[in-house]
Amino acid sequence: MSVALNEAVSFIKSKTRIQPEIGFVLGSGLGAFAEQIQEKVVIPFQDIPGFSRSNVVGHAGELIIGRLGEKKVAVLKGRVHFYEGHSPEEVVFPVRTLIKLGIHTLVVTNAAGGLDKKMKPGELMVITDHINLTGQNPLIGKNDESLGTRFPDMSEAYDKKLSQKLFSLLKKLKIRSSRGIYCGVTGPSYETPAEVRYLRKIGGHAVGMSTVLEVIAAKHMGARVVGLSCITNLASGILKQPLDHKEVTETAKIVEKNFVKVLKEFIKSL
Repeated sequence: MSVALNEAVSFIKSKTRIQPEIGFVLGSGLGAFAEQIQEKVVIPFQDIPGFSRSNVVGHAGELIIGRLGEKKVAVLKGRVHFYEGHSPEEVVFPVRTLIKLGIHTLVVTNAAGGLDKKMKPGELMVITDHINLTGQNPLIGKNDESLGTRFPDMSEAYDKKLSQKLFSLLKKLKIRSSRGIYCGVTGPSYETPAEVRYLRKIGGHAVGMSTVLEVIAAKHMGARVVGLSCITNLASGILKQPLDHKEVTETAKIVEKNFVKVLKEFIKSL
């Protein structure tokens, strides 16, 4: 793993002199934030050694490195998913690469289905914790001690101070928001109404098909993590209508102004 990561890092460093300190993963339809970056270098995933191509609508599949104000940032505009046929190691490889590049803080975002009937499409949810229901873990197999310990602590997967700072900022900006637990599933089929009832009973507030594996890998390598879900729809069975990925990307597009605003303000505070 370390050899492959070093190859990816060397390639990226050959394209830019900027050494990023904060990393972002942008979920479905949330790529507008990347347009705010100055002095940017854009590298397609398929050009980077070890990276896999993203084939999902709403995921550009680009690494963007540059500056946002005084901060040096690296942005994964889109991600690869386990349901596309990638292994857990391939899913988390881009995040591991960002940390190897030098980032100390990772902001993960996603589009998610709301499990709380009080939620509204377009609401932003600060992730306080997650439940990994994928049946996968990127740390299975021989542990690479150069990346992290064999048994990483996950008692604070999402940094409490950063999460509180993000939530307070959302309130200050008067953006409809909440805090909650994200349930990570494999997809690509949406959940059944029975599965949604189960997710609510075990304490979930939102459900999606990404993020949890990336967060495990990031914590394994010692990064601080903060997470933000864009609630694009209410999960199956809560409303009397079928679910469609088009609705996910369209709702994310509607809220992109608030999404960009809060992330720009948040990065200033770091």
